[in-house]
Amino acid sequence: MDAGFFIRGLVIGISIAAAVGPMSVLCIQRTLYKGQLYGLVSGLGIATADGVYGCIAGFGLTVVATFLVNQEGWIRLVGGLFLVYLGVKTVLTKPAERVAPARANKHNFLGAYASTFLLTLTNPITILSFVAIFAGIGVGGVHSSYLSAMLVVLGVFFGSAMWWCLLTGGVNLLRARFTPLWLLWINRVSGCIVALFGVLALLSLKL
Repeated sequence: MDAGFFIRGLVIGISIAAAVGPMSVLCIQRTLYKGQLYGLVSGLGIATADGVYGCIAGFGLTVVATFLVNQEGWIRLVGGLFLVYLGVKTVLTKPAERVAPARANKHNFLGAYASTFLLTLTNPITILSFVAIFAGIGVGGVHSSYLSAMLVVLGVFFGSAMWWCLLTGGVNLLRARFTPLWLLWINRVSGCIVALFGVLALLSLKL
């Protein structure tokens, strides 16, 4: 049944989102700093990017996929620099700001969503993983239906979003137990990790 493709997409979305990386560290840090909603909005930006890559792979948009892979160097450069910037900014955030009540306005939420969405898109090689996975479950080829592809893409998005709901919810439950000193070191460590991912991305560039 085509409904089975949604379940497969759900599993794929959760699996991809659960992989430890700079986005996971960033969402955890944002949840601790500004609360679950801010962290969740950041996670939804990642889920949306996963959905976009799922659309490209599922609907066989080879022209777009080829363009993204061909421009990998420039995309990785921008993403790497942005990760370094976010990492340094996180390390330098003052403890007093971290323990203050969350006062994020609409522009802050938009920035949180847009930053993680664009950062997730800066790894175009991810689309090759989606293509391989989709091909393995019978989606993305000439014999697959648009309904099947759409169900898988929706499953990927909701699976990824579900993971970020669980992660930010769990982190938020522990948020009140962290002292300002703990939050200071969490920000320093998480900022260094995010910046390190950015440096690694820059070092991987083929000059």
